[in-house]
Amino acid sequence: MAILGGLMTGMFLAALDQTIVSTALKNIVEDFGGLNQYSWVVTAYLLTSTASTPLYGKISDIYGRRVVFQCAIIIFLLGSFLAGASQNMEQLIATRALQGLGAGGLMALSFIIIGDVVPPRERGRYQGYFGAVWGLSAVAGPLLGGFFADHPQILGITGWRWIFYINIPFGIASLLITSVVLHTPKVKREHTIDYLGAILLVASVTLILLSVSIYGPQDGWDSPRTLASLLTGLTLVAIFLSWENKAKEPIIPLSLFKNHTFSITSLLGAVIGAGMFGALIMLPLYLQVVKGYSATESGLKLIPFMIGIVSTSIISGKLITKHGHYKRFPIVGTTLMTCGLLLLTRLEVDTPYWQIAIYAIMVGAGLGLSMQTIIIAVQNAVDFKDMGIATSSNTFFRSLGAVFGTALFGSILTNRVQHYLQSNFAELVKSDPAAVNGFDIGRLESISSNTAILQTLSPVLQNTALDAFVSSFHIVFYSAAPITALGILLALGLRELPLRSNQEYATAREEATGDSLI
Repeated sequence: MAILGGLMTGMFLAALDQTIVSTALKNIVEDFGGLNQYSWVVTAYLLTSTASTPLYGKISDIYGRRVVFQCAIIIFLLGSFLAGASQNMEQLIATRALQGLGAGGLMALSFIIIGDVVPPRERGRYQGYFGAVWGLSAVAGPLLGGFFADHPQILGITGWRWIFYINIPFGIASLLITSVVLHTPKVKREHTIDYLGAILLVASVTLILLSVSIYGPQDGWDSPRTLASLLTGLTLVAIFLSWENKAKEPIIPLSLFKNHTFSITSLLGAVIGAGMFGALIMLPLYLQVVKGYSATESGLKLIPFMIGIVSTSIISGKLITKHGHYKRFPIVGTTLMTCGLLLLTRLEVDTPYWQIAIYAIMVGAGLGLSMQTIIIAVQNAVDFKDMGIATSSNTFFRSLGAVFGTALFGSILTNRVQHYLQSNFAELVKSDPAAVNGFDIGRLESISSNTAILQTLSPVLQNTALDAFVSSFHIVFYSAAPITALGILLALGLRELPLRSNQEYATAREEATGDSLI
């Protein structure tokens, strides 16, 4: 439990920093005047954390978990301190990238280390708590970000800077705990790192993520920069795959994809990542834009979502430990997610909060049943020597799904808002010309980029605009549902292997590691 506490603290920091910045961006931009660069504050973190995840798995397989996990903590803390001390947008973006570099290790290695110290048969009861960490961070991030951003100064320091400084005491605590109690087995083999493979992987992932998360939404999907970035990234992926076939110790051994469970759970992880971030981003946006809640209030309104994740993560983990069966949980989970997303298409301007809470609980419960279970499945299905890279690769694919899902749903929302604003106001002009007297139709484009304008409109115009946003959210959720429905098919195709017992696991670990501990 002491080890678990240190790992959960590290993972909480990494998960928290994916969401805590969003509610403080407005204050940061006002301080630094970098409105045209604000999206990079989030994207820089996401890029480096995603691209570095599989590297940590391989490096920890070679050099051991504890030293690599502690290096990740130190990198994350250094990035946090420098981000809090940033004096302009360029510095903040660079330090957020450094933070993400550490966060990639915190997220991947937390799962890997639990896989090292707990047999698969017993792992469910512990793994469920990590799902609870994700649920807590999903709500605590916007809440803390809003709290710090709402205070001009705290202890003489600008309020928004505390979203980074708050990491330091928790990170130090995690560092101390793991130094004292964490002793994990180290694989005895020749130490080599596939540096070219690492460079190709990072470069290809970065270029593809840039094209789908930044260039595509900003410049258009057919712009030269978007296409050049995407094609170059895909070319580097092909070169990477060719090189990995020849590398002595590849960053991601392609032989792992011959393992049915690894392949299925990788695809399932990407689907879950897309669904999770689709809900995490779109629900708060609906609550703020349509229902008029503040950022902090919308965070509080997401508590049912957290309850769904936390409760089902813990319950499913205990049931897996008790009965030894895990396949049923991702099947039920992806089904719940799909039903929840379809029910979210019923949201209207006047939908009561209790209905929203029920839909949020369903999506959260689906995530809780699925997210940690596939980690248990993949760790149980691979050899002990491949535990690190298999687990980090699964986390990597989930992060990729999250990025692609975020970019896809964001683009759909932007496109549909413009469409429905134009069509709704065109209908209003026909049915009630007097309602739009004095209103410049040319301002419609500015409404989608600055929703604060909604508060300045007359009730009729405001309702017309809000109906456009509601219709757009419907399209987003309709688009997300088939993706999670694909997850149902993948979960049905998952082969359930008997979970290894304490004795079987101890034997496998001894065969892979000998008696060496670091």
